Amino acid sequence: MKALFAIPALALLASCGHTPDAPIVENGPPAEGGLVPLGQPVNVGRLVATPVKLVTDSRCPENARCIRAGELIVTTRIDGAGWRETQDLTLGEPHATHGTTITLVSGLPGRQAGQETPAEAYLFAYEGGE
Repeated sequence: MKALFAIPALALLASCGHTPDAPIVENGPPAEGGLVPLGQPVNVGRLVATPVKLVTDSRCPENARCIRAGELIVTTRIDGAGWRETQDLTLGEPHATHGTTITLVSGLPGRQAGQETPAEAYLFAYEGGE
């Protein structure tokens, strides 16, 4: 009699497994596009991007004049169907991987002269994954 109850329980547990065609995701369900903070996964087409670490923000402050524009670099975990990689992405530069591209397209807030913005205050947006 106990064996009869074990079979439905096993079937239920098997249905909770990872779908092989779905991206690997940690830190909760991914957001649907838009701006996300460090550690928050976000759907980007068929990929999931998670900004992991602010590497550098040397962009020209919004309240200053600069000779050089500078750059924003964010270490990003990229999850696809059955694969994962971590890459430093530079704002506006497409990164090609596994037959698709992903681009860091926004990092807010912009820098202000004389002020340091903590990494936790940044929000990031990505495009691509098609």
